Parts: sequence; structure tokens; C-alpha cells
Amino acid sequence: MDQATSFASFWSAQTPFVANFALQQLRLWVNSSPWFADTDNAKWFDVPAERLRQMQADYQREWYQLGLQLLSRKPFSFTDKRFASDNWSSPLFGSLASYYLLNSHYMMELLEELKIDDEKPRQRLYYLVEQAIAASAPSNFFASNPDALEALVKSNGVSLFNGMLHLASDLKEGKLRQCDSGDFQVGRDVATTPGDVVFENDLFQLIQYRPQSEKQYQRPLLIVPPSINKYYILELRPENSLVRYALEQGHQVFLISWRNFDESCAGKTWDDFIQSAVIQAIKVTQAISGGQQLNCVGFCIGGTLLSTALAVLEAQGEKDCISSLSLLATFLDYSDTGVIDVFVDEHLVTQRERTIGGKDGPAGLFRGQDMGNTFSLLRPNELWWNYTVDKYLKGQKPRTLDMLFWNNDSTNLPGPMYCWYLRHTYLQNDLKSGELECCGVTLDLSSIKIPTYLVGNQDEHIVPWRSAYSTSKLLSGKVRFVLGASGHIAGVINPPTQNKRHYWTNEQTPVDPDIWMESAEKKPGSWWNDWFAWLTQHAGEQRPAVGQSGNSEYPILEAAPGRYVKG
Repeated sequence: MDQATSFASFWSAQTPFVANFALQQLRLWVNSSPWFADTDNAKWFDVPAERLRQMQADYQREWYQLGLQLLSRKPFSFTDKRFASDNWSSPLFGSLASYYLLNSHYMMELLEELKIDDEKPRQRLYYLVEQAIAASAPSNFFASNPDALEALVKSNGVSLFNGMLHLASDLKEGKLRQCDSGDFQVGRDVATTPGDVVFENDLFQLIQYRPQSEKQYQRPLLIVPPSINKYYILELRPENSLVRYALEQGHQVFLISWRNFDESCAGKTWDDFIQSAVIQAIKVTQAISGGQQLNCVGFCIGGTLLSTALAVLEAQGEKDCISSLSLLATFLDYSDTGVIDVFVDEHLVTQRERTIGGKDGPAGLFRGQDMGNTFSLLRPNELWWNYTVDKYLKGQKPRTLDMLFWNNDSTNLPGPMYCWYLRHTYLQNDLKSGELECCGVTLDLSSIKIPTYLVGNQDEHIVPWRSAYSTSKLLSGKVRFVLGASGHIAGVINPPTQNKRHYWTNEQTPVDPDIWMESAEKKPGSWWNDWFAWLTQHAGEQRPAVGQSGNSEYPILEAAPGRYVKG
């Protein structure tokens, strides 16, 4: 959505807060913003005069105390990470940070007073104002960042020169890199578990991994990773690879490696992803494993694709091919999509359908960089502005972290597939309706009757954990829900060997997720332990490990990680 006129052009967190004036600034900006063009906001700004006077008096009192601190040259201290260094304790820079935080606080307090009954306009207003506040922090500007100025002096200007090189490189790539592209190499540092590509088409490659144990369970594990970014989020370094850990526990592992789509595949649809990718991968895995039932795992949109494929198979009469289903941080019910909902409306979806979706024109690609930048801005102070400050103002090399490297390794999506997904999930929440057509059949998620393991993450900003929990009421099989700590990536990639974090379990799955949480048991360490214990119950008997990948019908095409992940 075009936000050419941002709130920052009406208000600055560096100027003193005047309640009446700030309210009028909000009113003028809202009336100029396309996000609120179709909303009736006449009553939003009817804040009682007495409340405005009280806010102004409270602000003046705190403003006065900060002024006294500045004049008396007392050092400032902050809990905010942006102003954590000793340089911010000085009167000049400390007062800049303090006044910024004070003004920002009262602007957000003013938002609380607005009479906005509808949730979506309220979310949008909060999101855009928070973006403006985050962008206007004094730490984001060279002249008002004492750490950047100190680095300039100490390095004789080298820090600023390096910062400009970082900026030029990121502009060339079209994205803010949170990890240098040369820090890791796919196949050398990440995605290193031995395996072989045993099938490929123009959508994906199927990797069969070589055994890491003397015995293996009878039923293979098929993993469907997100089609956004590369598959190796589940196959990072050996010490935090879910794939390698599963192999070491005695599971046969097959995994889909999605293609980074180019113009030759711009017309691919959601149905293509279901029938020619996920269902095709299921059939190839069964053929190689001798017709065994599979344990299937989906992560994020990979879980949405996988669940859709299983419902299609049920409708097509192909039953009993799956032993269990595991969905990691996955939406099936899109009633509450968290902050992402602020972006999605009919106007956006229609515009995408007409420009890249093939409606009334040619199909195009949805660029992975756009998705990556959007996700980063969902948490601007943790995933955007801190990197711009460190890289561009201070000239520092970003930290070397495999998860951040993967986060920057985005993939394009075919426009028709992306637009179908956007309309029927985030916009219309059709997957759970029981009426949606896909691959020539009607989707009915309740037809999935296999045992299911659901994972949510407590600090999620992409798939809120209560939304992940709601899947328990859409499927008909016995469901186990586990809540992990941390966020979308770190909550999932949490190997037991590192003994980090904690998780919650509950043998019951009541309708209300908060009731589930009230009686859930908190356990230390990784939820992987609980999951693999559950998975073993559905994996069949153990037998000597299969040493040869593929078979006569599906011979080895190349060694893992394969060409597609490097494209």
C-alpha cells in the first residue's frame, strides 16, 4: 500500500508535544492517507478537552524535570537498547534521547484516547505511527548519534566510508542485509547434511538424505518447508539442523527444495503447487520407500500447502498414505493474522491480481525482497533500524548468524499462486470454510483424520500462537499442541543439544487457547524432545538403514543440496 504521505511529514518526535496540536496533526494525516480513505473517522478525534489538558499538564511536568536534569548536567540512563552505551549518558545526547522517548510516549498515549471502534483501522493507525516514531529516533541520524560520531573520530573517517559501502551494496541488492552474503556458503557452511536429489520438476527438487544411524524407522519423514526463502532454515549448520537431528534419531528424511521462481514460471498457480509439488513429492517418497505411509511435516506456509494437499488427496479418494502430520508455526485459520493484517485489504489484493496475478493481463513475480523487507519492518527497532545504524552510521560489519543469512536468502513467488494465497487466506479466510475449490475438488480440512502435532511460538509476530492453536479445531484426528518460547524462527530452530529456552505442554486441547495455557505445564529445554517422542509412535518398526538413495524409477540426479537452492 502506497504511504507516500507518512505521519513523519506531519509530526516529529523531536519537537515538544502539544496535545491539541498533535491531535489535529493526526486528523490531517489520517484524512490524507489512502489506508483510511474508506473509513468514517469523524468521531475518532472527539477527545474530551479535559483529558487533553490533563495529558498536557502531565507532559509539562515530565518535560520540566528533564530540563532540570539537563541544566544540572546530571547523567542520563536508559533501558532502551538504542541508547544503552555510555555516550548517551552525556547531557546533550542524553537529553535528545529522553525528549524523544517522552514525546513518543505521549503520542502513543494520545492514540489510546481516539474513539476507533473497528479493529483494523486501529491496528493500521498504531502500526503507521509506530513506524514514524521508530524512524525518527535520534540514534538513526549521524549528527545525533554519539556512537557513530565517536567511531568516525577514532577511525579517521573509515567507519563512515565503510558505512557508505554497506549502503551501496544493500541498494544494489534491493534489501537491507542483516548478514553479509559472504559469511556463509550454501553446501559448505549451511545445508551440508549428505543427501541426494532424487526427483525434480520446474517447481521443486526432492532431496533424500543419507542415513546418520545404523537403524531407521520404517516410515519416512517428508518435510515441506516454506516456499518463501530457501529450504535450509531446517538444515542450517550441523549443530542446529532439524534434518540432521531427525536422521540421527533414526528417521528417513525426504525434503522439498523449492525453486527460486523466474519469469519462466510466473504463471504457476496454487493448484500447481499442490498437485505438481506437494502431492508429487508424497508419491515419489512413497515409491522410493516401497509404498510406506509417511510422516509429514510442514513449516509456516509449507504447512498450509501440506494441509491443503492432504485435504485434496482425501477428496480424490487417496486415503491411508499418511501416518501423521506435524505443523510448525502454521496458519490454517486466518481469523487473527496479527500485525500482517494491516497490509491486506481488497484494494491491495485486487491491485496485485491485476499487476502480477494474471487477471486482465500477464502474470508476473512477487519479489522475495519485498516480503523480506515487510517482515523486517514488522519489528522496526529489532530488525530494521538497528541494522541501519550499525551498518551505515557506524560502518560495522553485521554479525555472522546463519538464521540471518537465511533470512536474506529470499525467493520469488509466481504471481497467480501468491495472489490466490493472499485472497483465500489473509483476505477471505476460505481454507476452513469447507467450500473452497482446489485441484478440481472441494477442500474439507475436517477430512484430515490423522494424528497431528501442532507447534506455536509464544513471541510470534508472523503466526500468533493462538492462531496456530486454532488448527486443533479444524482437523478431525487426535491433536497435540505444544507452545515453544521465542519467535517464528528461533522458536522452531531450537535443538536439544543447546539446552535453550522452554516450552509448554497440555494433554487436553480445549476450544479456548487461554484455558489451554492456564493448565499447561512448563518444561525446560527444547520442544524437539517432546516431538520426537511423539513422532516415534507413528514411525513404525526399526530396520537396518537404507544406504542407497532413490530407486530404478527415481535415480539420483545430483548430490544435495542441489541446484535449486543455489539459484
